[in-house]
Amino acid sequence: MRNAGMIVALMLAGAAQAQQAADAVAPEAASRGDFESLSPAVTAALEAKEAGVPVEADTWMVAAANPHAVKAGADVLAAGGTAADALVAVQIVLGLVEPQSSGLGGGAFLVWYDAEAGELTTLDGRETAPLAATPRLFQDADGEPLGFFDAVVGGRSVGTPGTPALLAEAHRKWGSQEWASLLQPGIDLATRGFVVSPRLAQLVAADAERLGRSDITASYFMPAGRPISAGETLVNRPYAETLKTLAQDGVGAFYAGPLAKTIVATVRGVADNPGVLSEVDLAIYRVKEREAVCVTYRAHDVCGMGPPSSGALAVGQTLGMLEQHDLSAGPDDINVRRLIGDASRLAFADRGRYVADSDYVPVPIAGMIDPAYLQQRGALLTGDDALPEVSPGTPEFDHALFWADDDAIEYPSTSHVSIVDSMGNVASMTTTIENGFGSRLMVGGFLLNNELTDFSFRSQRDGVPVANRVEPGKRPRSSMSPTIVMKDDKPVLAVGSPGGSRIIGYTAQAIIATLDWGMNVQEAAAMPHAVNRFGTYDVEEGTAAEGWADGLAAIGYETNVRALTSGLHMIAIGDGLRGGADPRREGIALGD
Repeated sequence: MRNAGMIVALMLAGAAQAQQAADAVAPEAASRGDFESLSPAVTAALEAKEAGVPVEADTWMVAAANPHAVKAGADVLAAGGTAADALVAVQIVLGLVEPQSSGLGGGAFLVWYDAEAGELTTLDGRETAPLAATPRLFQDADGEPLGFFDAVVGGRSVGTPGTPALLAEAHRKWGSQEWASLLQPGIDLATRGFVVSPRLAQLVAADAERLGRSDITASYFMPAGRPISAGETLVNRPYAETLKTLAQDGVGAFYAGPLAKTIVATVRGVADNPGVLSEVDLAIYRVKEREAVCVTYRAHDVCGMGPPSSGALAVGQTLGMLEQHDLSAGPDDINVRRLIGDASRLAFADRGRYVADSDYVPVPIAGMIDPAYLQQRGALLTGDDALPEVSPGTPEFDHALFWADDDAIEYPSTSHVSIVDSMGNVASMTTTIENGFGSRLMVGGFLLNNELTDFSFRSQRDGVPVANRVEPGKRPRSSMSPTIVMKDDKPVLAVGSPGGSRIIGYTAQAIIATLDWGMNVQEAAAMPHAVNRFGTYDVEEGTAAEGWADGLAAIGYETNVRALTSGLHMIAIGDGLRGGADPRREGIALGD
């Protein structure tokens, strides 16, 4: 890491600390002392984040949510592995040390730039609804939606996991190192144990009641009847055994055989909230390669994941509507915040009406990002006050657009990984088990997702179907927004974040911060948040954003001062590499 000396100098000179935000759901990151023993490079990366400066490198870089995972990926890249190889190692370790956010029991979206071919593509590893699922999966006997956590905790919410299949497919297409070697760091760490961070300990304590409903889950996170504590060493031998099986037999052993049988038995065996996942669902699961969705903004192409993700469409629509407006006054300007907030609201209106799994529902992708349509929608932002109300537009399409608005809940959890390898390949992957700790069901040392609750609990409104309703084999809509920004057909930025449906706002602001306001990636990752999805403007407590609340209220917004715990991991690509990691979480950027 070429700027370690500069980092220390800046710290001694009193460089401004990056903003830290408290969050009742996702507490602040662990102290540096929990990770600095990993390597001098990790210590320097932690110092960089604290000092508010980007990590710099010449050849390769990885940015992710936990230093153990970042180091695993960095070791792969240092040995000449590709970004796809590193992605496997990073995700396997994240599933161990950050189990509440992602893992083998969940799903992921990957945006990939192939340096040799000069092409972008995406892999869809989203979970699928079981074949036995019906549109009334999350409704009571009277057809009314269940309460969110009534649906989440137990087997009903579990979809067919896609992350193992995505990792295997990325490795098959773009990997160069032996598959088993990439799982070894996770095996070693699970066997010898890792030190529980304050973040993980606080999350377990906050969710102890739900975690305690499953004996297996409780025995891992609450041994001796109490939540694990920061500083304790946590060993996960079942996870090590699962990884050994996948290392020897490949991911086919996840989707068929003893492990698959155990997954299904666990999901179906919950006494008060069983699910309908079957061995057939696991056996037929497939990753899908899809075309990236791109929108032009400030002479750059902002490219991401299309349906079933709403990420690229909503981020792209927000930016496309802002293209005709001047944001140069900067992030503290109330009119700039009005423009961004109302553009986001308009994008969310379209998202709620039209976006779902495009294999099941015709989605007007081309119409939604057509420059003329975005020009028309962006013209609605002309004025001085907040839009009194917003409604979906009518993008051009060759099918009837007869859908009811969706009210699916998407809670913040998830994790994001950005990687650039020495060959110039770029990976931007957002990965999740949905809600923190997913369904709270544990199998083989990992948690199973609650991803099906990303579907609309309502299947119709007044006889009009909801596009994002539950259907057999369907993939629920997501807000995950893994993004690669291109300039002159070359990647210049990899970015993404966790955060539920606020992911869209976090990612869009990070792109605006770099392209409009000239911020470096660490500044962009750390800057205060203000997010408007449905009319109320959320502003981040404990940051400069609190000072925007009165000005926003004066032009017609309701405001809500609250924690906004993003987890942005960014890599700028140009004359060298520059990485940034969100100070609200434990992650770092590391490179050479």
